Amino acid sequence: MAAYMSASDLPQVIPLFPLNGALLLPRGLMPLNIFEPRYLNMIDDAMSGERILGLIQTRAGGDRAKPALAAVGCAGRITSYAETSDGRYLITLTGVCRFRLGDELPTPTPYRQARALYEAFEADLHPSQDLSAGDRTQLLDGLAAFLHGRGLEIDWDQAKDAPLEALINSLSMALPFEGAEKQALLEALTLHDRHSALVTLLHIGAASPGGDDEPTPSMQ
Repeated sequence: MAAYMSASDLPQVIPLFPLNGALLLPRGLMPLNIFEPRYLNMIDDAMSGERILGLIQTRAGGDRAKPALAAVGCAGRITSYAETSDGRYLITLTGVCRFRLGDELPTPTPYRQARALYEAFEADLHPSQDLSAGDRTQLLDGLAAFLHGRGLEIDWDQAKDAPLEALINSLSMALPFEGAEKQALLEALTLHDRHSALVTLLHIGAASPGGDDEPTPSMQ
């Protein structure tokens, strides 16, 4: 994948891909099945340029055709691409850096574009080492309680051996949290903050395992 050492290395105007209930984090991988014409167009344009998209959730306000957008999203780079026989695109987005949503630009494209303000999240460009073995234990204890209440299992050896940043981010992306909870994980400024928020959500989920969990959407 292309190396981005500072915020200035990233494109300052990016296409926006609104996708509620989905979370992309730096160095995380998100498979997507693209079939809507305007987003097929977006992928075509991205593939001919820097391959960067801005994944972002919507919020209350705006209209159905152009809903209001969350304040923070995550820029991802298309690192895998395939086209199906029926014209869909199967891509993988690899998270690069979060951004604050800047001015949305008038554009002739059928998809939306905006300025991406990366400065507050420039540390995303470099893996964090800001956690300890005790933080892993706390996370795994919360995860065990969360999964037990749902009758689920994971590969515990892999969870114990995975780099802690990758484990935190993959769990944040994959577990069936509500959209607002995923947004809170996204906006947690540091990895330590995200760890704390994730552990809290795991314990809340363990205390009420009968909630209406829904799988994270991965299609548009």
